[in-house]
Amino acid sequence: MKIALFNTKSYEKDFFERIIGEYSHEITYYDIPLRPESAELARNHDAICIFVNDIADKEVLKKLSELGIKIITLRCAGFNNIDISIAKEYGLRIFRVPSYSPQSVAEHAIALIMTLNRKTHKAYNRVRENNFSLEKLNGFTLYGKTVGVIGTGKIGSAFCTIMKGFGCHILAYDPTESKEMIKIGVQYTTFDFLLQQSDIISLHCPLIPETKHIISKEQFDIMKKGVMLINTSRGALVNTKDAIGALKVGRLGYLGIDVYEQEEQIFFHDMSESIIQDDVISRLLTFPNVLITSHQGFFTNEALEEIVRTTLQNCTDFENGIANDREL
Repeated sequence: MKIALFNTKSYEKDFFERIIGEYSHEITYYDIPLRPESAELARNHDAICIFVNDIADKEVLKKLSELGIKIITLRCAGFNNIDISIAKEYGLRIFRVPSYSPQSVAEHAIALIMTLNRKTHKAYNRVRENNFSLEKLNGFTLYGKTVGVIGTGKIGSAFCTIMKGFGCHILAYDPTESKEMIKIGVQYTTFDFLLQQSDIISLHCPLIPETKHIISKEQFDIMKKGVMLINTSRGALVNTKDAIGALKVGRLGYLGIDVYEQEEQIFFHDMSESIIQDDVISRLLTFPNVLITSHQGFFTNEALEEIVRTTLQNCTDFENGIANDREL
């Protein structure tokens, strides 16, 4: 099968090239994202492979269908960037990587919590300048704190397990309760009660119409003053402008995000010599209690290998007419 791989980064190509020999596929690498103007590059291919910030809307899907593309495989778990119903109308089959390394993302959420809390990023910079003062580096003890987890799928469950190890009390909200999580002491509750009681809130749910801006001004208003909010899922779960308002009045005490609503124009790019035109993220970067990483929660060797193997296996299964549970 001939695969056009969009938005290729060097580290991804390294893993694909290392593993592709185990499969009977041929890959063409493109470093540009999938857009209406770049879809033509899929010509003479059987499949395309896309990532989180590629766009597969009606215009793109129509073009892909006309080019004879049979399968779209996402090298990620989320699928909010593709119009599923339109794809099916055009007869396009869609596969994803639903579980590549839940621990990787969960551990990154912990890293954001620990860095924000104990200010290790600030301490590191101070010490490099021979400043060994402890002034304004104080944090809080995690043990005994109440942590609210919104979404207890594979990543959310991994996060709950780690936080239990810190001795935290875990509140969870998910339409589908996990018996395994209940068994380890996670308490399922209502959405509003979780917001009201939690010292730390971590988001681990997919972006679907029902969850867009699930955290907005109304939710910030009922949270504890000084709460910590962590988002390693999808940027649009949080209304960023409302988050800025909550930061300005101290309702939100800490914000750690690995995702951002308008990240496709910024994340995964070196902007160090550019003027960022996005005033919202520029404002976020001015807050001393905000920590932003550029969608690197998945970024471990183990996760990258699993993403590549699952992506290639999805193409093989499609080629051989084998059904799998990774098809949308």
